[in-house]
Amino acid sequence: MDRFEAMSMFAAVTEKGSFSAASRALHVPLATLSRKISDLETLLGVQLLTRTTRKLALTEAGIAYLAAARRILEQVEEAEREAAGEFIAPRGELVITAPISFGRRHLLPIVSQFLATFPEINVRLLQSDRNLHLVDDHVDMAVRIGALPDSSMVATRVGSMRTVTCLSPRLAAGHGRPTEPNDLQRMPCVAFDMGVPSPHWTYRSPGLGLRLEVAIQPRLSVTTADAAAQAAIDNVGVTRLLHYQVADAVDRGQLEIILETFEREPAPVHLVHVPRGQMPLKMRRFLSFAAPRLRQALTRFSGKTAADAPSDDEPGMSPRE
Repeated sequence: MDRFEAMSMFAAVTEKGSFSAASRALHVPLATLSRKISDLETLLGVQLLTRTTRKLALTEAGIAYLAAARRILEQVEEAEREAAGEFIAPRGELVITAPISFGRRHLLPIVSQFLATFPEINVRLLQSDRNLHLVDDHVDMAVRIGALPDSSMVATRVGSMRTVTCLSPRLAAGHGRPTEPNDLQRMPCVAFDMGVPSPHWTYRSPGLGLRLEVAIQPRLSVTTADAAAQAAIDNVGVTRLLHYQVADAVDRGQLEIILETFEREPAPVHLVHVPRGQMPLKMRRFLSFAAPRLRQALTRFSGKTAADAPSDDEPGMSPRE
């Protein structure tokens, strides 16, 4: 049997979560795929997967084998890219992920310019408000907004982002304009629920810098930032989002930012990637192309001037994700 082919199929089955999904992705008959995995298990003398009518699950041996298989597949892929000249000429596919709204508003224009500049590079832009796993999801580079957990990832800081509280002028006229965070307890609110709902919004006391938590009772909870912003425009309630998510509405006068003196420190924005012995040229080109443009685009959201923003010469690299 072709052990490398079987290893690739096994990795695809675990990534897709089912034999049928992997069969469609690989364009391989389901019976062939199932037989290849069974032959691999016979060769290894262990069961890699437990199969039920509803789902697949990795055995303990399967977990260990999958980790080893992925390392081997990545090494082969890197060798193929090097042989194809990807390390000496900017070419190939670049997989980038970013939050949905951020990707549309700020990253997509840069990607479009990048593609026009480098015709031999193709980009797959994965927009998701869930942080994709760079290794498991085969992502080359990601935009991350917020404090980064310690990890082995490499990060280039490209700016910072305020979290702002805003409401429509009509709501302010009817309910009054809050002057301190506790005033929100008497206001209708719109919560952006990202899967971890919280009844509290966090602020910082001016001067002292003390953390302030305000309990809110949302009139409406939504799962996308665009929906929260639109609900606020429609006078449903006060909302609290990242500045870029409401910037257009604020510019049009549909929303007003309040409680600015109580805002928390702006969140850092980074481009992150997995450390490599030699970064493919397509990634180096994108990093050098996108970082200064993102810094310029994000200046308005941090309260800094362009002169205050990190210079293009600053590598901004740190072993954090």
